[in-house]
Amino acid sequence: MLLEMKSDIVIIGGGIGGCAAALSACRTGKQVIMTEETDWIGGQFTSQAVPPDEHPWIEQFGCTRSYRQYRNLVRDYYRNHFPLTPEARAQDRLNPGNGVVSRLCHEPRASLAVFHQMLAPYIHSGKLKILYHYQPESVELDQDEIIAVTVRNRLLNQQIVLKASYFLDATECGDLLPLASAEYVTGSESRAQTGEPHALEGSADPMDMQPITYCYAITYHEGEDHTIEKPEQYDFWRDYSNTEFWTGKLLSWQVPHYITLEPTEYPFFPIEGGPTSRWTYRRIIDKNNFMPGTYDSDIVIVNWPQNDYWLGSIIDVSEEEKQRHLEGAKQLSLSLLYWMQTEAPRPDGKQGYPGIKLCKDAVGTEDGLAKYPYIRESRRIQAEFTVVEQMVSADIRGASGAERFDDTVGIGAYRIDLHPSLGGRPYIDLSSYPFQIPLGSLIPVRIRNLVAASKNIGVTHLTNGCYRLHPVEWNVGEAAGAIVSYCLDHKATPSQVRNNKVLLQDFQAVLERAGIELHWPTIGAL
Repeated sequence: MLLEMKSDIVIIGGGIGGCAAALSACRTGKQVIMTEETDWIGGQFTSQAVPPDEHPWIEQFGCTRSYRQYRNLVRDYYRNHFPLTPEARAQDRLNPGNGVVSRLCHEPRASLAVFHQMLAPYIHSGKLKILYHYQPESVELDQDEIIAVTVRNRLLNQQIVLKASYFLDATECGDLLPLASAEYVTGSESRAQTGEPHALEGSADPMDMQPITYCYAITYHEGEDHTIEKPEQYDFWRDYSNTEFWTGKLLSWQVPHYITLEPTEYPFFPIEGGPTSRWTYRRIIDKNNFMPGTYDSDIVIVNWPQNDYWLGSIIDVSEEEKQRHLEGAKQLSLSLLYWMQTEAPRPDGKQGYPGIKLCKDAVGTEDGLAKYPYIRESRRIQAEFTVVEQMVSADIRGASGAERFDDTVGIGAYRIDLHPSLGGRPYIDLSSYPFQIPLGSLIPVRIRNLVAASKNIGVTHLTNGCYRLHPVEWNVGEAAGAIVSYCLDHKATPSQVRNNKVLLQDFQAVLERAGIELHWPTIGAL
């Protein structure tokens, strides 16, 4: 007989959205079960090793109170436990890595510690149970409601049947949607479907998705040799090029500029007066922030254009094909490392940096790659409301700002940023206005007790490009946890709350009391 567990809310997926949803629901007193595919909760921050991508106003406004608490706790983690230099300790806005990509570049393990700290009161009190190494396997339905989700621990080959009043899909790829027979879309919509100027001119392409990336951390030790064993697919990746949208060989310091697509060379180490170096771009530890002897080297995350994998999808394909592409993505990342160690051109005329060392401790794995690939694009629910390019694009909206939504449950800001796609399209990078998150984008068109809580909300291939980043996923998850908690308290469905003006305004007041900003001040586009 299968083991059975019950709670008020079941969250499938323990990434950023899942953790934020758990926090939101637990602080209202709800019983929550959350599953996590790996042994690290935190998603992009932790198991995917992606430093936060945030908008330029993040230090002043533009995120939820709990996300700001997360950021403050990360800084406190370093202040309380690390021997910072007096100069670093004096910085109110400490950036441990001084990376270019974020005002708070930090280690995945620091994120993990903070997530555990924030969830500790609810884990200790028994309100939250986290099931590690579990993935959804099947769903029991009764017409338009989920009755139970069966999850499996592949390491133990153990199944558990999870029952609840509400289920949140916070998986990285929207894995609950096909199991629950929920209507969803993948890839690129057509212009005829959405009216978006940058949508596909012909038919929609469900496989035209953004690439995945296996991130990893490196250190550098001049005069030492840390060259890894030659990857099995190195010869393939060393010679690989894509003339449709790339500038030459993929393994090169030269890449297309993300806006102009012109060939642009970014050096490995900083060059005075030169463009941003790969070393400083996603640096998560600047050793100069710490007292001598703490770190022997800076630590840098390799999440660069050169290790984006676009040769195939891991969504809606056979398990064999999925595993083939996951392995291909790993081989690409390792091949980039091996190329840098052995063949990469240097300013001094030599080839290779053998002093580059794979920093396995930073990501907590034996192979040195992140526990999970960075997923930019998920399955997306067919939602009660879908955000399209025309609602956020600066070029289209003119001076009026992003479209305002009466059912706003939060805010976010990022450019419409899409990496070269599996369908052979180049970078798409468009200016957009700071935007709101409509409640309707979290609600599926049919299934009454399922809510999207990650990157699987009602957006298009294009608007996913600005709704997919860390603070937005957090806000989506927090709002998802809040709406199902509110529905349990008021005996209503999410759709009923959204479509009843009195209930909606009352729910939005609940969100604001919880520290969720619903509106932007008047500011410009990104």
